[in-house]
Amino acid sequence: VIARSRLIKHYARQWEDEPARVNLVGHSMGGLIIAGYLERVGRKAPIDKVVSLGTPFQGSLEAPVKIVTGTGSLGGPQEPASREREAARLTPALYHLLPSYRNAIRTSADDIPGNLYEVDAWQPGVIETLAEFIRLHGLKGRSSQRDRKRWARDLLADLLQTARTHRRRLNRFRLEQAGLSEDRWLCLIGVDAKTRVQMHVERSGKDPLFKIQSRDRMNLWAEKDPLKQRLTGDGTVPYRGAEPKFLDRRKLVCLRPDDFGYWEVRDRALTSASGFHGMLPNLNLAHRLIVSHFMGYARKGTWGRPAPGIAVEDWRPPIEGLSIGD
Repeated sequence: VIARSRLIKHYARQWEDEPARVNLVGHSMGGLIIAGYLERVGRKAPIDKVVSLGTPFQGSLEAPVKIVTGTGSLGGPQEPASREREAARLTPALYHLLPSYRNAIRTSADDIPGNLYEVDAWQPGVIETLAEFIRLHGLKGRSSQRDRKRWARDLLADLLQTARTHRRRLNRFRLEQAGLSEDRWLCLIGVDAKTRVQMHVERSGKDPLFKIQSRDRMNLWAEKDPLKQRLTGDGTVPYRGAEPKFLDRRKLVCLRPDDFGYWEVRDRALTSASGFHGMLPNLNLAHRLIVSHFMGYARKGTWGRPAPGIAVEDWRPPIEGLSIGD
């Protein structure tokens, strides 16, 4: 982007006297990619400002639902659930979206791990799928079922460990490592949509059993109790899964499905069909917030909301003059 922009007279003149920098916008996993890039590159990254929309910094429960069942709001229904399930179990990036916030996984069995980064927390079907993939496409020629199962277990352990290491690195990341301040990152979080905020894992014989229940999908945004108010999300990413460790909660900006304007009729309909998470980048208000952040002041008709538990007088969004939504 910088190389191409240097061909434009305006930027070529501007960057004669100051370092060339660009702004980045990331939706969903795009925000994780940006954060991971900044964590690795640090102050060498030529970045001025960042916007993340609906990014699962602490994960989403739709990831394990997709891995276990092949369904869920992290993908469309184009393929049969069995094919979707196989693809999900073989996709390394999906394990990077596993939830790590407190009480995301509930279990009454003492011998079931309380987080999904442990192999023993998963139903055996995941390992069986990996073992079958190894049988069909492996390079080790003829092998026993026992060997394939062992290799599959090692593969799952490696996928989980890689994802856990990435999450830990991002949780330790601080913006100053990349030469940024909290006012340079606009974190937009979708709320007020029914979202899976927890998942119950029970024991079925000697194996874990994931209970996919409608009661685990909640939207308590209208509650006055801040702890209850956090039990919401954008339909895919729960609010608690969207909070980044490197930002003060007073800096977060929340958006609701009702923020679609009167003339955004089509987008309102698509939101009902596909969920608020996928439509966040289409929200006109989100566009105004992004432009306001990059310009350094709030444009007319631009607003947001503080995170649950943050009083209006304590709210410190990274956009000067930002209005409070109703």
